[in-house]
Amino acid sequence: MVKNRKKIKILAFFLLVSIFQISGCSSKPKTVIIFCAGDSLTNSLYPSFLKNKLISEGIRARVYNFGQNGNNSGQYLRFLIRNKKWMKEKHPDFVLLQLGTNDVRMDSDFTPTHKFYLNMKKIISIFKKFKNRQGKNTKILIATIPPLPRQIKFPFTEESRERIQIEINPTIRKIAIEENLTLVDNYSLFIKNPDLLPDVHPNEKGYKAMAENWYSELKKLIK
Repeated sequence: MVKNRKKIKILAFFLLVSIFQISGCSSKPKTVIIFCAGDSLTNSLYPSFLKNKLISEGIRARVYNFGQNGNNSGQYLRFLIRNKKWMKEKHPDFVLLQLGTNDVRMDSDFTPTHKFYLNMKKIISIFKKFKNRQGKNTKILIATIPPLPRQIKFPFTEESRERIQIEINPTIRKIAIEENLTLVDNYSLFIKNPDLLPDVHPNEKGYKAMAENWYSELKKLIK
């Protein structure tokens, strides 16, 4: 009888330890891995503001800034092809993609809209082969590009301003539908708040607003 009681106590002890370990593991917050991909609008302040926002909301995150200054879609595609192997090994949960501003320049970076479309489709096809740490497909969010203020100078022109509205952003929206991507509307953000975009690049408040805009869609996908 005494031996049985001892056995019961020992079993109860190990059961409690197991429950504690399981509950401890399940309550441990998961770290979200995010790639910010794009041009100088990405290689800027918004990724760090986004990370701060995630942390303030209790979300552990590693945010990698893969913005490339001055890149149009073709240049970024070449960057991605060169670096996709080691980028893929980081197993991102999300890719935040914003490109197109340099494609409307009127110098050697000028990219016809059909070429921009093909470049973006190839970039997305590469990111779609990425997997997160659970072996699930990396989720891609794509953003429209901001407008250009009227006081912009060469290599941007009035034609550049028009292309954003009637060619590039409609193409980005089309791609989002075709590829089933979450669309983040950074164009409308700055149309409604022009004081946040004094030049081609936003000011500090503008970058904070961009981070909030990305976060508003990202939070719906984080589980």
